[in-house]
Amino acid sequence: MGRKSTKENKTIYQQYRERENLTRESAADLLDSISADRIERIENERIIPAPEDVIRMSECYKAPELCNYYCSHQCPIGEKYVPEVELGELPNIILETVASLNSMYPLTNRLIEISRDGRISDDEIPDFARIQRNLEQVSLAVDALHLWVERTISENKINKELLDESRENLQ
Repeated sequence: MGRKSTKENKTIYQQYRERENLTRESAADLLDSISADRIERIENERIIPAPEDVIRMSECYKAPELCNYYCSHQCPIGEKYVPEVELGELPNIILETVASLNSMYPLTNRLIEISRDGRISDDEIPDFARIQRNLEQVSLAVDALHLWVERTISENKINKELLDESRENLQ
């Protein structure tokens, strides 16, 4: 059994491992393909984890938000295209989702007008930029809800099979 770290500025990977009360050795046993030494190098930022490492850690540590963190902070492509998603409480996520959808409603007609001719003219750019910013807020809210669902499934608070079956019945 390893000793508890007293390091103050722990990386997100170490924080989530410790949240599950796992030593590096016990985590390595559960992760199967990642050694305790590799975990130590990742946690001390001597190496950047491979995407497969992050997927395995996110599953083992019941933290799907690790994947978003990796994509938005450590992946060269993701740093450019993937926003960081804040994992909040369900009521706040729902309120943010509804608010962002409501803010889009009055802009839909303008979006149709702008896109009707297949191009964006110089005088349409300010409105288009505002619409794009609002759409990004909708997207972030949806991503936060998706992340919350994934986290809740990983904690066995939602039955994944029942959720998948319900989704299929909607199609």
